[in-house]
Amino acid sequence: MKKSTLALAVTLATLAQQASAAGFVEDSTAKLDLRNFYYDLNTKNTADNTGEANEWGQGFIFNYQSGFTQGTVGVGVDVIGLYGLRLDSGGKNTKAGRDRTPGQLFPLETDGSAVNDYSKAGATAKFRLSKTELRVGTLQPKLPVVTFNDGRLLPQLFNGGQVISNEIDGLTLTAGQLEHTKTRSSTDDIGLRIGGAARPNGTAVGTPIADTNKFYFAGGDYKITKDLTAQYYYGNLEDFYKQHFLGLVHNLALPAGNLKTDLRYFNSGSDGKNGNLAGRNEGYRSSGYWAAGDTKSGEVDNQTWSALFTYSLSGHALSAGYQQVSGDSALPFLNQGDGSSSYLITDRQIGKFASAGERTWLAEYGYDFGTVGVPGLKAVVTYLKGDNIDAADGERKEWERDFRLDYAVQQGSLKGLGFSWRNASLRGNNATDADENRLIVSYSLPLL
Repeated sequence: MKKSTLALAVTLATLAQQASAAGFVEDSTAKLDLRNFYYDLNTKNTADNTGEANEWGQGFIFNYQSGFTQGTVGVGVDVIGLYGLRLDSGGKNTKAGRDRTPGQLFPLETDGSAVNDYSKAGATAKFRLSKTELRVGTLQPKLPVVTFNDGRLLPQLFNGGQVISNEIDGLTLTAGQLEHTKTRSSTDDIGLRIGGAARPNGTAVGTPIADTNKFYFAGGDYKITKDLTAQYYYGNLEDFYKQHFLGLVHNLALPAGNLKTDLRYFNSGSDGKNGNLAGRNEGYRSSGYWAAGDTKSGEVDNQTWSALFTYSLSGHALSAGYQQVSGDSALPFLNQGDGSSSYLITDRQIGKFASAGERTWLAEYGYDFGTVGVPGLKAVVTYLKGDNIDAADGERKEWERDFRLDYAVQQGSLKGLGFSWRNASLRGNNATDADENRLIVSYSLPLL
């Protein structure tokens, strides 16, 4: 029996004895989020259309969060249920000459076609002592060293344990371990790995890719003043990498407007099998660039820093940023190959701009139309330009332009109904040129 399953069983047994305990029921909440998602990908520099995709689906996301039972140690449980229904998704990813490829929103059948529907669920046992909370089971962490992905029809789920403590005013401490994940377009629990991980050398296609079931993380956020927050986090994916993160966020009130400064630094090195040639030959590798014959090929070696400055005034927000990736490898982060998120200022709609050696400049402008009498309407346009990417054929470059328009109904019976259009273009010689559109209609229905 998995540790998380055992913990949940113990929790439910405890709750059965305390079902009437004040707090558990009274503080419970439940909601059903509806997400209608249309996805369109148009690749530009491929020999055929095998990279193009057009998919449409309806997602249902049920979230129940209990309160805590009374007593020195409060006990509770959270439950999440996810269901995705295919409305349209043509083609088979194994068919030659296909005009579109499924798999962006839905899992695939054995013949390469998208499934008609899919579902997944999770439960979390939680225990609270004073201002410290232990959670065991399904997790959706959002930390500098690990962030769940929610960029498609249904979100990613992780399985593990986590402790969050707020015993000291202004200081939040977090620590935990992750074991498996259900990626955004999958129903299976799979192991953890990074970009570049491969099957062992000399093995046949279909051999499992190297992975692990141990990702450790710990760190904290300390509010030095009401306007200044310092961060330190540590992440360790067994047999792949160890990573240190430092962050500093500052808000400065100006006579006119506000200036936000966001500084981030990652330092990553090898761990276990990734640190030796034999282990890398087993598939414990990283993506990056190494000269031919380099015995350290595939070894994690990365330092990434960035600075982002945002000036806000009366609904306007203007941002400028820079990011530098150093070392032979790309920035390592949890990546199972089916959608992933990293804590980078350059992690955008299509690209992440985290290749070995890459330098990226970023500019962004956003406007909240509520200041001119249209509350709920917001628009953002972003431009990123990356160069100096290390590659065997010389320096590579790329750029991305994103546009996002969001509107949420503010009152009446449809309050909370949201509409979002997300358009992006990626060009360069580091990846396939692409144009992408996402149309999303969302609504949250309170149940408790």
